[in-house]
Amino acid sequence: MTVRLVVVDDHRLHAEALASALRLRGHRVLAAAAPAAGAADLVIGKVPEVCLWGTAAPAEPEAFEPVARIKRERPQIAVVVLGPVPSPRGIAAAFAAGASGYVRHDERIECVERGMVRARAGEVAVTPQLLRGAFAELLNPTAEPDDEGARLLKALTPREIEVLVRVAEGEDTREVAVGMGIAPSTARTHVQRVLVKLGVGSRLEAAALAARTGLLDRVTGPGSGGGRPGRPGPGRA
Repeated sequence: MTVRLVVVDDHRLHAEALASALRLRGHRVLAAAAPAAGAADLVIGKVPEVCLWGTAAPAEPEAFEPVARIKRERPQIAVVVLGPVPSPRGIAAAFAAGASGYVRHDERIECVERGMVRARAGEVAVTPQLLRGAFAELLNPTAEPDDEGARLLKALTPREIEVLVRVAEGEDTREVAVGMGIAPSTARTHVQRVLVKLGVGSRLEAAALAARTGLLDRVTGPGSGGGRPGRPGPGRA
C-alpha cells in the first residue's frame, strides 16, 4: 500500500537514508529535509498523506511547534514522530502537538512503515512497549534512561571515532586515507571495524545511527574542541 509522504529529520543524512529505504519499499517520497525554518512550509506545501518528523530532543521546549503548525494548517496530514526513547514529557508533547504516532528511531523499517499506514488510516501509531516504557519512567523517575550514544562512543577507539565522523561527512575511503595520513587499505580496515562495532551493514547506516543517537554531537559539538576528534592541529604531526 503506497503512502505519499515527506521525511524531515534533525540530520539530513538520516532523512535521505530513510527516504531512500521507503522508496525502495514502494512509497512515494515527495521530499526529504532537515527541519530548518522552512521545513513546516515544505510539508504544508507538499500536502503529503503522512509526514515523518524526526527529532533528537523530543523533550525540548518548542520541539513540536512545527508539528502543531502543520496540523493547524493541514489537519489532514498525519504526522508520525521518530525519536529516541522518549521521556513521558516528550511523548506527551508529541501527541499534544497533534502527532498521530511516535516510533523509536532505532526501530526496523517495517515498524516505521506500519506506523505510517496506521497513522494514515486515522489510528494512533504507538507500540504498547513504548507506552509501557514511558509509564515505567513516570513510576520510577530516578531510573536513568539508556544512553545508546554513550555506549557506542565507548565501543570505538579515538581513531575509529575520527573515521566515523569523516564517513558521516561523506568522505570515501580514499578521502579518509588522505585526511588521516594513512594507507587506503588501513582506512578500509578502520571503516569495516566501525561498521562491525555499530552493528550496521553500510556507511550510510553507520552515519545515520551515529547522528540519531547523538554520537556525532558528542564528538563535534560544543565542548569537544571543534573539528574532528584526534585531528592534528596547526604545527602538529
